[in-house]
Amino acid sequence: MNIKPASKLLSLSLALPLLLSAQLAFAHAGHDHTGGAPQPPALHQEKANVRFADVSLLDQDGMPVRLEKELVGDRLVVMGFIYTSCTTVCPVVSSIMGKVQQQLGGRVGDDVQLVSISVDPQRDDAKRLQAYARTFQHGPGWRWLTGSPYAITETLKGLGSFNADLSQHPPLILVGDGRTGHWTRYYGFTDPAVLVEEINRLSARRVHAKSTAIAEHNEVQP
Repeated sequence: MNIKPASKLLSLSLALPLLLSAQLAFAHAGHDHTGGAPQPPALHQEKANVRFADVSLLDQDGMPVRLEKELVGDRLVVMGFIYTSCTTVCPVVSSIMGKVQQQLGGRVGDDVQLVSISVDPQRDDAKRLQAYARTFQHGPGWRWLTGSPYAITETLKGLGSFNADLSQHPPLILVGDGRTGHWTRYYGFTDPAVLVEEINRLSARRVHAKSTAIAEHNEVQP
């Protein structure tokens, strides 16, 4: 399948506020719009235990990368799941992440990492991801990943985002702290401000933990 024109993706990107306000997540909780298998509720969120598969992936520049070691590390992370031939919810999910990037500004690429993982590795090579990313990305700190079908499958299973049927893959964004292992899954078309608020909450927890550790250390000094 050919990549849809960037202008069409851009128009979908610009339509994000309308989609959110209209609560389209209730009508399009997943990619299947035919009334098939039930999908997670719109705007549902849940605490998550994630496992990072020890596999090599490829970024949009064709460079090999290990998700946990090189991108997550001890950073705060916002992670989405898309495929480039999707013209319904995936552009909206990517637009949401683009707005998160804009709202976080210079923190992205510093203490915050954005990651988008293709769930369609057989068609989404690095070149396709690079072309797709141009519509949504606003600066550094956002990596788009693909890889072998095995590597992507193992990655998605560990993150709780695997579905063998692309049409049943739900709109999902993960937000978490690679240092502490606290992660939350957000289903549906989540307001970017909610995701930014979670990043700020995780950041504040780090500051609090550090202050507590310093205070406890001072208390035990002779």
